[in-house]
Amino acid sequence: MAAAEAAVPALPNSGGVGAGAPSGTVPVLFCFSVFARPSSVPHGAGYELLIQKFLSLYGDQLDMHRKFVVQLFAEEWGQYVDLPKGFAVSERCKVRLVPLQIQLQGARILGIPVIVTEQYPKGLGSTVQEIDLTGVKLVLPKTKFSMVLPEVEAALAEIPGVRSVVLFGVETHVCIQQTALELVGRGVEVHIVADATSSRSMMDRMFALERLARTGIIVTTSEAVLLQLVADKDHPKFKEIQNLIKASAPESGLLSKV
Repeated sequence: MAAAEAAVPALPNSGGVGAGAPSGTVPVLFCFSVFARPSSVPHGAGYELLIQKFLSLYGDQLDMHRKFVVQLFAEEWGQYVDLPKGFAVSERCKVRLVPLQIQLQGARILGIPVIVTEQYPKGLGSTVQEIDLTGVKLVLPKTKFSMVLPEVEAALAEIPGVRSVVLFGVETHVCIQQTALELVGRGVEVHIVADATSSRSMMDRMFALERLARTGIIVTTSEAVLLQLVADKDHPKFKEIQNLIKASAPESGLLSKV
C-alpha cells in the first residue's frame, strides 16, 4: 500500500445548501454517516473551525478514539475529495467527516498481521499520516509494482497456515492488481476491499476490479471482511469490531458506476 497525493483544482459551488446565512458567514452542509445538517461558518474558516462545527453538530455520535478526515464535495469530479491543505471556506459548499483506519484498527483488534509496502517513497512520499501504522509487521519501500517481494514472502512464511490475504490501498489497477494476480498464481486466496482501494481514475479502478473478480479474486467491502473474520456475534472481539463499523463507510464512488 503506497501513499498517494493529488492536486485539487478550484472547486465550484456545490448545490444543496440553503441560503440565509448571517452576514460574514458562508452556508455549509455538514454530512456524517447518513446525516446531513445545514449550518454556516465564518468566511475564511479552515480545517480547525470545520472540525469544531462537526463536533458541535455530531459530538454525541462520534467515537473520539478514532481518527477522521474532512472531505469536500467537488462537482467537477462528482464525488468527495480530501480537503486541500490550507483550504478556507469562501463559498457555499458541502463537507463530510469520514472515519479512517477501519481496516488497520480491525486487524489490530483481531491480532491479524499487517504487511505494508510503499511504492517509491523517495519520489511519491510515504504512507499518509492519517493511516496509523503502529504495530504492523513490516513496512517496506519498493519499486516493483507487485508487493510480492522476497522480504514480504519471508514475512508471510513466518505466519503459520496462511491461505488467504486481504489487500487494500492504491492504485487498484497497478500495485493492487499485480499483487493480487501474483498471489493467486501462487495458490493464495485473495480478498480485495473495494471501499479501501482506489485509483486516480475511476475508469482504471472499475476495470481493474472487474478483471480481478473475473479471475476468481473476491472483491468485497471493509464491513463484510471484518464481520467475516469474527463470524459470530459471540466472538470475544465482536463488540469492538461493531464499534468500528457503526459509522457508515465513506462513499466509494463505485455505486453510481455499477
